[in-house]
Amino acid sequence: MTQSLRFLDCWIQVATSLLSQALVGEPVLTDALPKPLPEGSFGFAATVDGEEQGRFVILLDGGLLGASLFGDVADEQAAWAELLRETVEAAAGDLLARSGAKCQVTAFGEAQPESKITRAFQLSAGERSWTVLVASDLKPAKKEAAPEPVPASTESVREPVAASTSGRMDQAPETAVLSEGLQLLLDVELEASLRFGSREMPLGEILDLGPGDVVQLDRHISDPVDLVVGDKIVARGEVVLVNGNFGLRVTQVAEPQRRLESIRCLF
Repeated sequence: MTQSLRFLDCWIQVATSLLSQALVGEPVLTDALPKPLPEGSFGFAATVDGEEQGRFVILLDGGLLGASLFGDVADEQAAWAELLRETVEAAAGDLLARSGAKCQVTAFGEAQPESKITRAFQLSAGERSWTVLVASDLKPAKKEAAPEPVPASTESVREPVAASTSGRMDQAPETAVLSEGLQLLLDVELEASLRFGSREMPLGEILDLGPGDVVQLDRHISDPVDLVVGDKIVARGEVVLVNGNFGLRVTQVAEPQRRLESIRCLF
């Protein structure tokens, strides 16, 4: 596997899972031979920056518009944009988890057809199928030359400080101070769960639920999900796929002392 294809491999794994879960009929994404897209096709491009850089373009068969794969959605093209943006952002997280390479999606929008196609796929649902093409020019970022070592100074060593976003210099981040009793419990396993959102529903609607029904939650697809221990939120982050399993890339955490207080009631 070449360096420039690592992001694409992660995207294939992510898209195969997410498209099947998010679309009506659980369509399957498989490799296919490249072929021209019919008129009315549309696509989206992601700009990726980091240890892999470039454009990642996804082109879709125009027949997908009107195929009702999102259920009763007024603007299917906007729904495709939101779903495909999630796949490329999740691919960046999966790439970090699998290889340690850091990259992020810095821009995402509509794209025009590309002449150079990297991979071709077929999205199939029952007897229906549509073409999906990917054009990727992602390449490893050029490594900058390492700075020359700074000669040792005869000045006294100062305590480390960290710069805050306001420009004021603050002391290094606070660490939680554990009592001797709590230190004995550090190896105790606690159940942590991810909370994607919630919704209040009348009992009648719950009893009427059936296969294929969609329950809309109170959280947007781009909002972070909560990591919950007991009934307390200890962190927030983005959902990623790690070797076919869901995971959480943490983006926000409570201060150490607050995290400790939030789970103290469990002991």
